Amino acid sequence: MKEVYFIPYFIPAAIIIITIEVIMSIREKKHSYYWKDSAASAGVGTGAVLVQIITKAGTLAVFTFIFELFKPMREALNYTSLFGQNWLGASWWVWALCILGDDLNFYWHHRFAHTVRILWAAHIPHHSSEYFNFGTSFRNSWTIFFIKPIYWLWMPAIGFHPVMVFMAMSINSVYQFTLHSLVVPHLGWFEKIFNTPQLHQIHHSKNFAYMDKNFGGIFIFWDKLFGTFHNGRDGQERHFGVTKPPESFNPVVIITHEFVNIYNDVRKAKSLSDKLNYIFGAPGWSPDKSTLTVKEMTQLIREQGELTEKQKEVFGYIEGNPDMKKQLVAEEV
Repeated sequence: MKEVYFIPYFIPAAIIIITIEVIMSIREKKHSYYWKDSAASAGVGTGAVLVQIITKAGTLAVFTFIFELFKPMREALNYTSLFGQNWLGASWWVWALCILGDDLNFYWHHRFAHTVRILWAAHIPHHSSEYFNFGTSFRNSWTIFFIKPIYWLWMPAIGFHPVMVFMAMSINSVYQFTLHSLVVPHLGWFEKIFNTPQLHQIHHSKNFAYMDKNFGGIFIFWDKLFGTFHNGRDGQERHFGVTKPPESFNPVVIITHEFVNIYNDVRKAKSLSDKLNYIFGAPGWSPDKSTLTVKEMTQLIREQGELTEKQKEVFGYIEGNPDMKKQLVAEEV
């Protein structure tokens, strides 16, 4: 199968789309962009592209190795008589299954990236902006690409061609670019199956009710199936970003700040168990409960009825409170 890697061809179209969105933001005074934030997104995105020059080639090589390694297994299962060769082939239904399997992989990769702190450290750059626009979609980590392909290894093993898997991942990435928009309304029945900008806004919001919701890439029914769906129709004002931001527009700081935080927490931890929990536990875990995970905050709210103002301040809690809205400044577009 001939490799067709089309992402580089999509970049000019993405730049045009972003330019149009910036012009609309200026004309309609929507303040969707802030030049320092946009420059940071461009810097992070440029670094990600450079890293992917290595990781994309490596990913395809690993997929090919796994594909060949499991060839005897597929021969033992008599794939040749079933499909005409020792892999699944390239029929339309195989492509459909490949895209479906790719999105299931993305869901679990994405979910673990929010619930395991060391993986969150790799993923957090994508959520670090307090703005939600097409430019934000380029805030991709420089480290997540070394981990992400692990979730996809089963696909070439069972007979999806490595190039097919690779292209399905690329299709997913392009689709997700379209999700980073504030101008698209709710899309009715479409949201019963597919992820949309409105649903993805929920995922990027730091409102407590929206945390760890809507992990799907192309399809949203994974979240409905696994209990992480939120329809976003509760009327809350959405606050984008993370509860403990990097407070810097430096791309290197944006990429590394949570790794630095983990290092500092591990260094001060008193036991091996605490050190491991700081690394592999959920974001927000602490032995003295000075910071809380989303699950712990949920439990505390159930017990107390609500958080105290002090707890909201310490835990970075946001629940549609207009007084906590970030004030716009003159430099915003």
